[in-house]
Amino acid sequence: MNKNYKTLGIILLVVVALVVLAQLVSETPTDWNKNFSVSEKSPYGLYVFDKESNQLFNHKIKKIEVSPYSYYEEHKNTKPHNILLIEKKIDEISLDKILNQVSKGSDLMIVSEQIPEKIIDTLKVKQTDFNYSNDCMMYFTDEKLRSDSIIIEKNQNPAVFSKINFATTEILGDEYYDNKDEETLGSGAYFIKVKFGKGNVFLHSEPIVLTNYHLLKAENQKYIQDLFSFLPDRETIWFQKTYNETSSSPLRFIWANPPLRNAWLLFLGAVLVFILFNAKRRQRVVPIIEPLKNTSVDFIRSIGNLYMQEGDFHDMMAKKSQYFLSKVRTELLIDTQVLDEEFEKKLHLKTGKSPEMIKEAVILIKKSLNPSSQVINEDLMTLNKVLNEILK
Repeated sequence: MNKNYKTLGIILLVVVALVVLAQLVSETPTDWNKNFSVSEKSPYGLYVFDKESNQLFNHKIKKIEVSPYSYYEEHKNTKPHNILLIEKKIDEISLDKILNQVSKGSDLMIVSEQIPEKIIDTLKVKQTDFNYSNDCMMYFTDEKLRSDSIIIEKNQNPAVFSKINFATTEILGDEYYDNKDEETLGSGAYFIKVKFGKGNVFLHSEPIVLTNYHLLKAENQKYIQDLFSFLPDRETIWFQKTYNETSSSPLRFIWANPPLRNAWLLFLGAVLVFILFNAKRRQRVVPIIEPLKNTSVDFIRSIGNLYMQEGDFHDMMAKKSQYFLSKVRTELLIDTQVLDEEFEKKLHLKTGKSPEMIKEAVILIKKSLNPSSQVINEDLMTLNKVLNEILK
């Protein structure tokens, strides 16, 4: 049986090793998910932007991985600065802290497909999905920057700002597309500036322009430089995605790598099979043997009850007397052949009991050893009490 399990284990290990090896040597498919992670080198990661950010912001960028609430609780006397959020989930308490900084003169730039509802409501703007089936050109409304446009591939479906307050809002960027399939033209504002207190809020609804895919194209680099030129030349605080936002699973690294993920699943399956096979009993049931009980006391109690039922008090007194005299001989070393005054004197000296008690015990012993004497239950009880008291 053990040999079979060892063979099964070896086979499973070989299979796992072969699967991992096959996955490693095979070409890993390109991940086209929009993860917007600074650690991802996939097309829609922010790895390149993260590495080039110091150059883009003239080495005045500060990357923070704690929540804005925690940061501003610790830095309460911060001078006016720039705040950057790129596709980051953020709680309302943190947004309150950020808007408080903007009202005092800081500038906020949010680059996200879906702007937080609190920002939308506070600034009184509205977002609408912008669907197009062909490539879309994104350009700045400033005539000096119009030539620094960027092309976004079809089927990205960004959101545009369909409702704004022109009294406080300025459109900085438009999208234009030519839907040849439907023979229609379309445009929409994707980049706006909203005055808020002493500062400004910049909203850009297409974070894909900052991903590795677009930044690695030389013709797009001028667009990125122009985008951040709208922010004053001062310290910029970039609240990045934290690890908990990306994934809360301790197996994140394994799940992010298909070869390791497949090997892990195969390993779990093998463990399950092993448990199922080993769930069977390998030996017969061992019976539970209870330890032997000490029945001596019960036996003596039964014998005593039998004598009491028979009413043979004389025999019981005789046995009690013989037991007493045996103890006197072996433990007190007194001769019990003749129960006279000499015996009573020695027993008195050895036990320390009163002469009267010793004399009463001798009388009862002689009575129990005389076959012709008549005894009653009271004599048996008295003898038992006196002899027990002497040997105590």
